[in-house]
Amino acid sequence: MIIDYILASATAQGQGVLQYFDSLDWQRLGGMLLYNPSEPMLFSSGLFLFIFLGVSLVYMALRKSLTPRILFLTLFSYYFFYKSSGLYFLLLVLVTITDFYIAKAVSRQKQKAEEQAEKERHVLGTEENKPNYGRAKWLLTLSLLIDLGLLCYFKYTNFFAGLVAQMIGNNFQPWDIFLPVGISFYTFKTISYVVDVYRGKIAPMESILDYAFYVSFFPTLLAGPIVRASDFAPQIRRPLQINNHLFATGVYFVLIGLAKKCIISDYIAQNFVDRIFDNPTLFSGGEVLLGLYGYTVQIYCDFSGYSDMAIGISALLGFTIPMNFNAPWKSDSVSDFWRRWHISLSSWIRDYVYIPLGGSRKGNLRMYLNQMIAMVACGLWHGASLSFIVWGALHGALVCLHKFFSQNILHHDRHYHPHGWRRFIAIFVTFHVVCLTWLLFRNTTFEGTWIMLTQMLTKFNPTVLPEVFITYKYVFALMLFALISHWIPNSWQDKVIKVFAKGGVALSSIAIALIIFVIMQIKSSDIQPFIYFQF
Repeated sequence: MIIDYILASATAQGQGVLQYFDSLDWQRLGGMLLYNPSEPMLFSSGLFLFIFLGVSLVYMALRKSLTPRILFLTLFSYYFFYKSSGLYFLLLVLVTITDFYIAKAVSRQKQKAEEQAEKERHVLGTEENKPNYGRAKWLLTLSLLIDLGLLCYFKYTNFFAGLVAQMIGNNFQPWDIFLPVGISFYTFKTISYVVDVYRGKIAPMESILDYAFYVSFFPTLLAGPIVRASDFAPQIRRPLQINNHLFATGVYFVLIGLAKKCIISDYIAQNFVDRIFDNPTLFSGGEVLLGLYGYTVQIYCDFSGYSDMAIGISALLGFTIPMNFNAPWKSDSVSDFWRRWHISLSSWIRDYVYIPLGGSRKGNLRMYLNQMIAMVACGLWHGASLSFIVWGALHGALVCLHKFFSQNILHHDRHYHPHGWRRFIAIFVTFHVVCLTWLLFRNTTFEGTWIMLTQMLTKFNPTVLPEVFITYKYVFALMLFALISHWIPNSWQDKVIKVFAKGGVALSSIAIALIIFVIMQIKSSDIQPFIYFQF
């Protein structure tokens, strides 16, 4: 009887599965796997989570086959980029091939120049003869022209053409130029690789497969972090070892990233922030200020959420990538803010723009000029508009102002941080200064920024705020939670990861299911793209 029941149940379940597969629209399912400009593949989408599960199974099956494993994940990374940008993934192929061979040529030419210089020193009997790196410099220049040329064409052509047209009084209609997702990130990866090879910091990779794997590594491909070859390359050929702690770390960061992006950032954006910024004149100055606070929370949770997911997915694949955010709301100066915010970009700008310009080695005036150039470049990197340039210049001026007062007036050490009430005041002021600069970042026009400032300064009207707090209670609850959780000690994070490690796959699965359930309850009908995809 029991056996008959089990067989009957199994048969019924089997028929149900068959009926389910028969009911599937296979044509639509096949279309989901092709590029759709209105539905790019995102970490927060159900399609990605489903595909990643299958990819992980194949990846783990190849864990003992090094080259096939690298090849498989490289091919998937290209597919992932195709799902986000269509045939523009060929640009990624182009810069990968050109920079790989240029870097090898740079290394060869430097070696030849050094060998020639060594021979001449023996002949001349002098120690002053320096290698002639002329050919290597020309090759480096060629690499920069290719990478920056592609970036400038796709990202800045319309901007600069519009400026020229405006100066000569012509009416300019922007050309239809598609901006490939992630081009700002992977071109910076390839630039840093070739420059580091030229500087002798790293040796060129021997295998083009390894280099393609590094450049295309999909967790960091679309929106960073900007991982250096010096940090990533040593991990490529090492044995795949995903222990309980690394797995738990990966699950933790994926969950935190999903929560930041889909629960906090998307919810407050759709239900409060977008309404304020779209029509600021319909709201009081107090509401506009709250909307600005909301955007500050939104952009942090959105971008750090992506970075957390990238870190988590990388850990699940057996790779470690550096943190991209370090509690930026704890910053006690704008200089400190840029040590904590988008760390991979700020350190990249420092190492490949600020220091090559001379850094602080050529006097204070030159240091301030170099700082301004670096921050303007940072602003321009974020977007092709005057508002981003002004945003970068403003941050540059604030950094210079802080350095001047801190080092020349107060005579503080460059590593100085205030304590006690001074630290509280410094954090409070820095937070609000950075908040105000986000107006230039979020608004597409200077007029929009001016309107919001005017509303805050002349039409504050605090009497409406209690009703606003009641109406948008869930929005402000999430904002408050984000602000408070920002101050949770790192030791708590380590304890949670240890709990996941002890709980194993079962606990991780329950946590993932719970997060997905919450997301499904509050999400909008459309998947919200990450803010930094536009860069």
